Amino acid sequence: MKFITLRLKSLLLACALLFAAVAGMGAAYAAGAAEVYYSGARSLPIYSVERSDNKVALSFDCAWGVDYTDSLLATLAAEKVRVTFFTVQFWTEKYPEYVKKIAAAGHEIGTHSATHPYMSRLTEAEIQKELETSSAAIENLTGKDVELFRPPYGDYDDLVIDTAGAMGLYPIQWDVDSLDWKNLSASDIVERIASRTKSGSIILMHNNGLHTAEALPVIIDTLRANGFEFVPIGELIYRENYTIDHTGRQIPRGAA
Repeated sequence: MKFITLRLKSLLLACALLFAAVAGMGAAYAAGAAEVYYSGARSLPIYSVERSDNKVALSFDCAWGVDYTDSLLATLAAEKVRVTFFTVQFWTEKYPEYVKKIAAAGHEIGTHSATHPYMSRLTEAEIQKELETSSAAIENLTGKDVELFRPPYGDYDDLVIDTAGAMGLYPIQWDVDSLDWKNLSASDIVERIASRTKSGSIILMHNNGLHTAEALPVIIDTLRANGFEFVPIGELIYRENYTIDHTGRQIPRGAA
């Protein structure tokens, strides 16, 4: 009987630990991709940049549709703001005129992969192919080198980050998530971004978010009123002599 009691206690303890682990994973996911990968010594993408000049970067992921893209581009042109778009290869090939339009307007274009997979599930060869073909599709249309890569779903592991880096690409995440893909109202999108942005922030939005184009003019006006200046991600990040801390913040060497 004593043996059975001990076994039962052990089983209950194991179940409790498993439940806690699952709950922790769920909490991390709910907190956003920017908080999922901070434990342990890992290869990290750039989530934000240590800067004291109040420069920030707006970014738009392009994978599904173009319904609101002309409105976004019109606002950016009127406000004289340059941003970064990350395009998936199948989007690039379906809407080549928009890729050219984005580049002609002076915006930066990075790759968002070829097929929008969970990159951490791929082999090194598969990762390389995703990045090579998607970058080539952009470069063939724009004549400009692709330097940035954003993993779909914010999903990565050491192999993804190290492979991208070896190919000359800077892996980019974000520290401010608009959650516009959840079809939040324009005012909610503005509030989320305005309350979270700090110097060196990288802000995530989507070109086909239901209320993103509506929110964009207010986002720009609000952040400018708060003293922020907009640059593409390629002008926000450091290209050499930097480290990335455990939060994914890129820091120039020698900085306190």
